[in-house]
Amino acid sequence: MKRLVVLTGAGISAESGIKTFRDADGLWNNYRIEEVASPVAWARDPQLVLDFYNMRRKQLYEVEPNVAHFALADLENEFDVQIITQNVDDLHEQAGSSKVLHLHGELKKVRSTEDPSLVFKLQGWELKLGDLCPKGSQLRPHIVWFGEEVPNIMIATTMVRDADIFIVIGTSLKVYPAAGLLGYASSQIPKYLIDPQAVPDSAVMNLTVISEKAVKGVVELVKKLMTESG
Repeated sequence: MKRLVVLTGAGISAESGIKTFRDADGLWNNYRIEEVASPVAWARDPQLVLDFYNMRRKQLYEVEPNVAHFALADLENEFDVQIITQNVDDLHEQAGSSKVLHLHGELKKVRSTEDPSLVFKLQGWELKLGDLCPKGSQLRPHIVWFGEEVPNIMIATTMVRDADIFIVIGTSLKVYPAAGLLGYASSQIPKYLIDPQAVPDSAVMNLTVISEKAVKGVVELVKKLMTESG
């Protein structure tokens, strides 16, 4: 069974109604996103940070996976599929994908500020000041903030290196280190980039660019891959 690795970005979640908060001017309540999503922001005003992520978490409970999410899950019938996502939602899991690696954390999880290995599923959508881990320290969003290391990037790099097919969906490939993953794919394997703003890169061998939004592009590609595998 061929190993098919998929990297997804904000574009696939946007079609489910998830606001990226980078739309337009990249502001949230007149704060730049970096001002509410960094260790410095947490130290300066943890309530503001909690408000931001509570808002995002509440929105996540109001949306559902879209056709693209379900189509990627269907690929598991013919391929060994590994999803690597930059998104912090769980829409891939809701759609049925069984192997999902989150690069930037998970919105429905929280972790200890004292011990990063203590990660918990949050009940409901609201995390409050005073919500403590068993060790007695404040819980924080289980999110990789600006200025923090991306702990799963080496795992993702290995997955891409071992892929037989690599697909990139709904990402500008401007956010590093995730943007560098395309460079780790073998020059011999087929690669697909699905994004309405995608620009062909002649330096990447065997790359097919599908300049469509996620739903249309993914449905088109999945149909092609399933036909070829059959």
